[in-house]
Parts: sequence; C-alpha cells; structure tokens
Amino acid sequence: MWAVLLVLATLVIGGAVDARRRHPDLKPWHELIPDDVDAGELGDDFTFEQWLRREDAVFAQVDRLEYDLVKADQTPVNRYFASSLTHYSRLGRNWNRTFELEPADLRGAAVLVHGLTDSPYSMRAVAELLREQGFYTLALRMPGHGTVPAGLIDADWADWLAAVRMGMRHARQRAGPNSPLLLVGYSNGGALAVKYATEALDRPQDPRPSRLLLLSPMIGVTPAARLAWWISRLGVVPYFEKARWLDVLPEYNPIKYNSFPANAAFQTASLTRALLRDLTRLDEDGRIAALPPMLTFQSAVDATVSTPAVVHALYDRLPSNGSELVLFDLNHRAGINAFVRADDLTLVERLFDGTSRNYRRTLLTNRSTDSTDIVARTIEHGERSFADRDLHLSWPPGVFSLTHIAIPFPVDDPLYGTDPVEDGSGLFRLGRLNPRGERAVLIAGADTFIRLTSNPFFPYLAERVRAWAGEEK
Repeated sequence: MWAVLLVLATLVIGGAVDARRRHPDLKPWHELIPDDVDAGELGDDFTFEQWLRREDAVFAQVDRLEYDLVKADQTPVNRYFASSLTHYSRLGRNWNRTFELEPADLRGAAVLVHGLTDSPYSMRAVAELLREQGFYTLALRMPGHGTVPAGLIDADWADWLAAVRMGMRHARQRAGPNSPLLLVGYSNGGALAVKYATEALDRPQDPRPSRLLLLSPMIGVTPAARLAWWISRLGVVPYFEKARWLDVLPEYNPIKYNSFPANAAFQTASLTRALLRDLTRLDEDGRIAALPPMLTFQSAVDATVSTPAVVHALYDRLPSNGSELVLFDLNHRAGINAFVRADDLTLVERLFDGTSRNYRRTLLTNRSTDSTDIVARTIEHGERSFADRDLHLSWPPGVFSLTHIAIPFPVDDPLYGTDPVEDGSGLFRLGRLNPRGERAVLIAGADTFIRLTSNPFFPYLAERVRAWAGEEK
C-alpha cells in the first residue's frame, strides 16, 4: 500500500512540476472564476428568467476583464480584447450566451446543448433548421462555458445536467403539454442529452424528450483524466497553480476555449462513466426500450470521443424504435488508408458486414475507390443488404476525413466555414486557415490547424434533420 501511495505521489507531484515548466504564464482569463450558477441553485423551481438574470451578472464580470489587459495582451487575435479580429462582437451578437429562436408557426420545442469548452454558437445552424420546421429552439449555455477558461476549474457535470433540466422544463412550457419536445446534444452535450433521457425515466417531474438528435456524442472517452484531476488538486498551491491546466494556449477563438483545465477532462470522464452505468442498468432491467428514438451523426474517425462506444455501448443496445446512426467514412480516394489505424478501418467494415441490427445504419462513403463522389449507403433496421443513394456531394481536395468538431457547421459558417460568407465584419476566418511552413513558429500547434472545422456534407445532415423533425406530430 505504501509503495502504491509513493508511486501515486511521485506521479502527481511530477505532473505538477512538469505543468509549471511546460505551460506559459497564466493570464487573467486563467485566473478569474466567474460566479456562475450551479446545481445547488438549479432546483426544480428555478426559472428561465432567473437563468437569464444570472447569466447577465456572469457576463458583466467577464466584460470587466478587458480593463485588466496589459499592452502585451492587446493583440489582433485575443478574444478578450474588444478591438481584436476575434472578439465576439464581429459575429454580430454574443453567441457565447444562451439564445432562443422563435418559429413563425409553433408546433414543438427543442433544447440544444453544446459541447465541452464550447458555447451555444455551435448549435446555431441546427437550431435554425429546427426553427424552420416550426420548433421553438433554446440553445443553452452550460455553466462555466462561454466566459473564460477558468470557469471550468470548478464546474461540475451535475451543474450542466441541472441546466438541461431547467431548459427542458421551460421548453415544455413554451410548446405546451402535448407538442413534440426534442433534445439535441453535441459532443459532451450528447452525453448530457442521453443522461437526461435515462434519468427522466425515473424522474416523473422532468419532461421526457420525444426524440434525441446527437452530433459527435461523447459516449466514451479515455480514462487518463483521473490522473490529471489528481495532479490538478495541487493547483491550490500558488507554486503549482499551472497544475490545474492540461493546456494553456492563446485564446484566439471567440466562441470556444483553447486552454483546457484538468477538471473539465475529469468531469467528462465522470459523466460518461455515469451514463454507461445507466445504460447497463436499463439494459439489464429491460427498460432501455423506454428511451426515445435517436438520430446520430458521427465521424468514423474521431480524436475526441470513442466512435466504437457510440456503436456498441449505445446503439447496439437500442430496441427497434426507429433510431438511426449516420457515419461519415474516410475519403478512400485520398490515398491515406495505409497511415490510418487498423481499428478505425475495421469498425466500418464490421458495422456494414451484412449483420442485422435494430437500428438504421447509413454510411456516407466514396461511390468507389476511384471517385471522390459520395453516396449514402443505408441498411434498414432488421435488414442485411444495403442500398446506395447518390448525394451529388463530393470530398473537397486535400481532405481525408471529417472531424469531431466539424459536423454541426456548414461550409459557409462565418467563423469555421471553409467558404464563409463575406460580410465586411473583419472577423478572423478560422476555417480558412491551412498553414504549411516551418514547425515551432505558430503560437498554436499545427495539429490545431490541420483539423477540418466545417462539414462539406452538411446539406445531407440538414436534409435528414428536416425529415426527422418533420416526422414529429
């Protein structure tokens, strides 16, 4: 026992020392922890109006941050400098905040939950699709998000889930008792959406969603976050203040943190473990059939979440209830397959091997190895054979796969799009970055810029979401 404790102490202290050596000096946005709402306040009687008032107060704290910026921080790509090219104001409004969209003719409601370190901006395009279908859409800002990275130092996944409950209560009131109620989750928001649905089976006071829409859902993550959390506990010691951080980076993205607290990773790992326990329990109790139908869009290769967990831990457990899994395959014309991990290649092969499953499977893949044109290869639930449909879409030059972050963004997205609409705002277009040159020159790692930030197949996603929402009566 003493030997184990000694090894653990060595790892923790060594990790803290390494963080102090490796990370640059912390900035004001790494030190200010806003007084955000938490699960203790978000009881069943907490209203949406109270939520908005608390959010006003939180952003008032953050707005004062600019007065603490020294000259060196007043750069063209610092999101906290009001004159920078990456300040939220260049997007026309503060999309870091909770927002609502009202339809012309109300027939239902949808609550949309963004991902970790993200903000409601990531749900903008999907929210607009649902509004067009007659849904009041509420895109919630999760506590600790949209403000400063230090907001995630103390945030807890119970805070996020309590916020989802509040949003679902409000959406149910807006839509009425008998209208469709959709729950949409992106990345970590996908885990929260499924967790909410599992808990709602045992909480009669919570409105049940009629359907779930999941985008790159975080059903499984690496367990390495546990050690990072222990290392971060030393962050209360001033000498080891950097131990709270896995990454300390310049904040050049106006609607997403680049720096990453260890606590954020620990919370997602804890959330997914709790979710997997729920799914296992419901499966063993024979109650998993009570979960609502799900439509999921997931990249076959994903460096953030586990695609096999989406397939096996979630979908392979579902009953035949109209659920569908859409996978975005690799670009087999890119000539990159020899450099791809074997497990990533065989996952798709196993999923489309002619085995019958309880859900609809669709693979967006090359028409042939000689073509960059895309087909939707679909196997209906309970069937073994597939049918192809030409989508009149193709892989862009130089792109070998989709990414975890790209799925909810169209190519004309003003920030992340590869072909953004020019509006004269002067906004720095992150989606157009495609640097090639010397290493160790950029202020952010080259792997950040190589990642595709928008979805060339978003028209297909939009078509499927419209049809899926249109089926709700």
